[in-house]
Amino acid sequence: MGEIATKVLVLGGGPGGYVAAIRAGQHHLDTVLVEESRLGGTCLNVGCIPSKALIHAAEAYSQARHQEAGNAFGLSVGSPALDFGKTLAWKEGIVRRLNTGVAALLKRSRVNILRGHGTMLDGKTCRVETDTGPETIRAEHVVIATGSEPMALPALPFGGKVISSTEALSLLAVPASMAVVGAGYIGLELGIAFAKLGAKVTVVEAASRILPLYDAELTRPVARRMQALGIEVLLGAKAEGLSEGGALRVSASGGLEEIEAERILVAVGRAPRTAGWGLERLDLTMRERFIAIDERCATSMRNVWAIGDVTGEPMLAHRAMAQGEMVADILAGKRRAFHKVAIPAVCFTDPEIVSAGLSPEEAKATGIEVKTGLFPFQANGRAMTLESEDGFVRVTARADNHLVLGIQAVGAGVSELAASFGLALEMGARLEDVAGTIHAHPTLGEAFHEASLKTLGEALHI
Repeated sequence: MGEIATKVLVLGGGPGGYVAAIRAGQHHLDTVLVEESRLGGTCLNVGCIPSKALIHAAEAYSQARHQEAGNAFGLSVGSPALDFGKTLAWKEGIVRRLNTGVAALLKRSRVNILRGHGTMLDGKTCRVETDTGPETIRAEHVVIATGSEPMALPALPFGGKVISSTEALSLLAVPASMAVVGAGYIGLELGIAFAKLGAKVTVVEAASRILPLYDAELTRPVARRMQALGIEVLLGAKAEGLSEGGALRVSASGGLEEIEAERILVAVGRAPRTAGWGLERLDLTMRERFIAIDERCATSMRNVWAIGDVTGEPMLAHRAMAQGEMVADILAGKRRAFHKVAIPAVCFTDPEIVSAGLSPEEAKATGIEVKTGLFPFQANGRAMTLESEDGFVRVTARADNHLVLGIQAVGAGVSELAASFGLALEMGARLEDVAGTIHAHPTLGEAFHEASLKTLGEALHI
């Protein structure tokens, strides 16, 4: 058994962990990164990246099928065919390239990557089971970045036809039918993609509407698109388990219903990965299921830090990355704290949704008088040229000094507006700042400019 002494030990090679390790290495801190499987964690391997690849392929196939009968600008093509095996190979190629890139960045930063399952023995010691035998790491600082995993339902444990998002992204063929339990962003992103690929999709949601974490105004365009794709949505419905014949049993106000589906995707959220790596040996304060941290990502144990999904909501890769970068800076002696005005959230449905800061209702709930302006993509030239006019950009600001409090958008490609929304909020922009910034024409970003003008009562194009 070998023994390694290091300044920084990072447990978990996902977005938060590998960024923390890279930045620590850039600060010339001796760093060991422990990862049992592939670098990049859930996001790169079985989450953000492969799901977006599948979504893109599904949209391309759907567009080709739509154009078979011709479209508004005169393009028509023959009947398209999809080789799903090649689609999967393309998706995996992207993942491999990014895996290789992360490994190269870690090597460049002189990070020691230890492959194997890590178990904490105490707040400074980790035992790693590697292919060549156990290794013991003693570290001055430990960064916990173990991430999260799909949550199962007691009535629908994963196995057989019941799958999580991980298995959904590695199916060898498009199922003829799919039931999706959960109408949050994961369920709808994948449900819409498989509907475009040709599956008959039924969505089961216990709440009264889809995407319950977003306001109804933002989700209406998504609901319209789902209806156009032939996706059946059962709201106020609870999945009760499988019938003897393997159908999904669903209870709703109308009684018990059975849904026949080749695959049942359970997408009811993610749980922090806190089991299996020695958590019980650490005297950590927990906040419900999550590791409690302060504004510096410090835990209740000295020199033990935690970042990413294991610390709670929002469970977003870019939050984990920002936390990892910050912790590494702190370990290098810099004064840092995690005081972000807004962390943009993107839902890659069709159309896409992006939200940064407060919604109008959330802003009003603070007791501040606010004003809101909305600009529809129906009045945006670029949206017209893309045949994607459904949706809008909405801005909410204080009524007294016009400080922007929140920005939301729904529409094709609006995920790319997330950076400008986040930047405006972080810089403390006022409506006059956005309205006074020249936005290139013709772009979807002009809708941000116009929504700000409208909030000021100075709309030009509506």
